[in-house]
Amino acid sequence: MPEKAPTLSTSLHSIKGVGPARADALSAIGIHIVADLLHYYPRKHLDRTTITLISKLQKDKEATVVGNVEAADIRQGKRRQYFQAILSDGKGMLTLTWFNAAQYMKRTIKIGDRLAVSGKVEFFNGFQIVHPEYDKLKDNEDPVNSGLVIPLYSIPAELKKTRIDSRTLRRLIKTISDSLKEIPDHFSMEFKNQNHLCPLDQALRNIHFAESVSVLNEAVNRLKFDEHFFLQMLMALRKSSIQQTGTKALIKIGPQVKLISDSLDFELTSAQKKVIKEIKDDMARPFSMNRLLQGDVGSGKTIVSILVAAIAVANSVQVAVMAPTEILAQQHYQSFKIYAETARMTCAILVGGTPAKERKAILDGLATGRIDIIIGTHALIQEDVAFKELGLAIVDEQHRFGVLQRGDLTGKGFNPHFLAMTATPIPRTLAITYHGDMDLSIIDEMPKDRIPIITKVVEETRLEKIYTFMKEEVKAGRQCMVVYPLVKETEKSDLAAAVEMHGNLSEYVFPELIVGLIHGRMKKDDKDEVMDAYARNDIHILVSTTVIEVGIDIPNATVMLIENADRFGLTQLHQLRGRVGRGSKKSYCILVRRNFTENSKKRLQIMESTSDGFVISDEDLKLRGPGEFFGIRQSGFLKYKIADMVTDGPILRKARQSAFELVKSDPNLNQPEHELIRIRFMNEYQDKLDRANIS
Repeated sequence: MPEKAPTLSTSLHSIKGVGPARADALSAIGIHIVADLLHYYPRKHLDRTTITLISKLQKDKEATVVGNVEAADIRQGKRRQYFQAILSDGKGMLTLTWFNAAQYMKRTIKIGDRLAVSGKVEFFNGFQIVHPEYDKLKDNEDPVNSGLVIPLYSIPAELKKTRIDSRTLRRLIKTISDSLKEIPDHFSMEFKNQNHLCPLDQALRNIHFAESVSVLNEAVNRLKFDEHFFLQMLMALRKSSIQQTGTKALIKIGPQVKLISDSLDFELTSAQKKVIKEIKDDMARPFSMNRLLQGDVGSGKTIVSILVAAIAVANSVQVAVMAPTEILAQQHYQSFKIYAETARMTCAILVGGTPAKERKAILDGLATGRIDIIIGTHALIQEDVAFKELGLAIVDEQHRFGVLQRGDLTGKGFNPHFLAMTATPIPRTLAITYHGDMDLSIIDEMPKDRIPIITKVVEETRLEKIYTFMKEEVKAGRQCMVVYPLVKETEKSDLAAAVEMHGNLSEYVFPELIVGLIHGRMKKDDKDEVMDAYARNDIHILVSTTVIEVGIDIPNATVMLIENADRFGLTQLHQLRGRVGRGSKKSYCILVRRNFTENSKKRLQIMESTSDGFVISDEDLKLRGPGEFFGIRQSGFLKYKIADMVTDGPILRKARQSAFELVKSDPNLNQPEHELIRIRFMNEYQDKLDRANIS
């Protein structure tokens, strides 16, 4: 009886030639059925255009080389054995070195093997790559001699244990691919033609076995589009769901806005007026606003939030403003309080350190409606905090809160309008990926009286001159800041560095000046005391960790010196830089570079060359990737295997438009022609449907 052809849902345990051990190993990395294996995309492809001749190698550059092993043996170092192989491509020799598992490597790599190796090229008695990635090639799959496009796969430890390598995977996928019938496509022919997409069947076969680079590129384009499309469908469904969530329409403008506007000693920028109108129009609708307000450091987001809060209060609802740190909450409170008094609104602050008696009075004021606006930290989402009628929730630097925490705040009211704010300029591709269910408002114009900050990268040999310059600034009545990095893994040592340098600066460098110290581990009262003294100019130079990244508004501060600047992300440096230049005097941001790699040089040059936060955020995303962009990991959010939000801008925008159009035409994906789209979507995003109206 002939063997039954596999289908996409066939278990790998029933595939001839796989064996129980290998099937279990594949299952351990999430490959259970044939479909999983087809969607296990190669990490890279070898073809003539991606291979470098050994004679053309450059030091400190990443390269892929194909050649034959001419020599291979274990060597004896001073402390341990290591394995070395000599690779030749007929144009030169390259040394490959492995310092770990010498005996294993000796069994694995033999003289005569044809290898594709990748890694960073070093120079030590000739070109070498230490611990290269490698794949064994057969003569009949040699890209150099045959022009083939060869897939190379990531091989986790689970697979290595059962001796599965790239060659084994290629053979297994080829066998299955050849015996599979046509793979059904979730997109219609019309949809594919509109979006210039090749069929899914073609894409899944060609991503593994392309006859040419152009055919491979078509496959990559289709599979990237699919991943972006289904994530954008989630965003479209969430947005559709929010727009069906009824709430109180805040239609009345009221006298409060005019009272605040008339009291301003500056004119709102056109960008501020535009976003206020966008927010006002949103809140006037009978469904919940869900809007993200982006504005560079110093662009005037706070006054926008105060004015829209005044609109909410005029409609007899309460406003909650949640900030990630007590310093930022205090800063907002000081700003809101001034204008609230002008407009005869009540305003209070609630943080973790609020005394019990004061806290009780605030909770009572919120429950009875006597308090119109409450500013606070995570303290606002504690169980005993209740509002009479919360109508507008504002979250500042919202990426620092989890989705559940934001939900806890909006859960304090009946579907209140929601406004997120951030001074971290978010690249467009990241905004429509992470915040694709939100409407976006951007303040892209700085107040006319802002003087550009001068940014300079210096080496530590220039510090004496910098210190002299800081003394001159203080002599002229101005203030300075010195910032030290605080990285999670080395928090204690970094904190110690800040404390130690505070002692050094106050005792030896600026003995005649008052040098203050602030860091995250200080008690709230101590932090408040330091910041109050700095605000009064009783402290000339403030030494700090990144606790001052947001929320410090001292117009008299004109110099920021950032130590070990290469250890910060660009966006964080930009945030820090925004703590100076808030007054009418020329200000300076000095970046001390102690790491002399090409990457750190390039990053700091970007800071020197532009003050445009959106340009900086784009570069930061390219250099650090989305996982680290905000300094947090959005684990489990992205289902990407092949898509890349950094480089896929055009594909992402096209996929987003298509997804939103489809959801608009068929909000619940009930139409028969969308059945396969619905099935794939539910398979991938079932666990993310908390705010989508599909079931």
